[in-house]
Amino acid sequence: MTTRSELILVEVDQHKIVTLTFNKPNSLNALSVEVLSVLKSQLESLKDQDIRGIIITGAGEKAFVAGADIKEMLDMSNQQALDFSLLGQEVTVLMESLKVPVIACVNGFALGGGLELALGADFIYCSKNAVFGLPEVKLGLIPGFGGTQRLGRVIGRNIARELIYTGRNVSADEAHKLGLVNEVFNSIEDLIAGGKKTLIKIQKNSIHAIGKAKSATLDGIDLELKDGLRIERDIFSELFDSFDAKEGTTAFAEKRAANFQHMRGE
Repeated sequence: MTTRSELILVEVDQHKIVTLTFNKPNSLNALSVEVLSVLKSQLESLKDQDIRGIIITGAGEKAFVAGADIKEMLDMSNQQALDFSLLGQEVTVLMESLKVPVIACVNGFALGGGLELALGADFIYCSKNAVFGLPEVKLGLIPGFGGTQRLGRVIGRNIARELIYTGRNVSADEAHKLGLVNEVFNSIEDLIAGGKKTLIKIQKNSIHAIGKAKSATLDGIDLELKDGLRIERDIFSELFDSFDAKEGTTAFAEKRAANFQHMRGE
């Protein structure tokens, strides 16, 4: 039996990259209230830690997360379903609020809540055996963790509607063509290595600035262009007080590599 502390494995490497691994492969890493609660707690604990990036993946070769725990959902009341939906949405919003890059490394099935969790990451990498889909309508339901809102923002409204209405699955190659996935890897090992390689490459830049860029893109996405531009220029100007901005511009002028501190600094 998997204990609460083992539901999601946490690994931190020498590059300060945190890997969170869903660890219920026998149930295809299905999302229960307990699993989501553990993930939420772990993400909250990372908000103030000195880390450089996060990878989220699933144990085993069959699934990233195959969806919500249907057995647990069978006897849910309306209120319990509302709480379950809210918990899933809180987790994805929390992923978006983190000031470091988050990559979903999808191996195998990412269905229903699994795809919705992946959509909460900054971007998605996957192995060639990955399968994506939002099959909730086949159960008489709709996506409840943000799928109806985020998928269209990523791949476009009409394609998102088709996938949600039909509930059909999408292969890794099709997901890549649709722009849902950034890159497809041949194996799970290559997938995780690829995610870490990207995060190490990103570390050459200012993590503080990346966090601000993340905020600007998320805060402006639903606004009129003029309001989004206001957010951008406000953040742009505020960064001029930061250590990293002064170091980065000085290093460029002096033709040397920048020594970023990844924080405001003053």
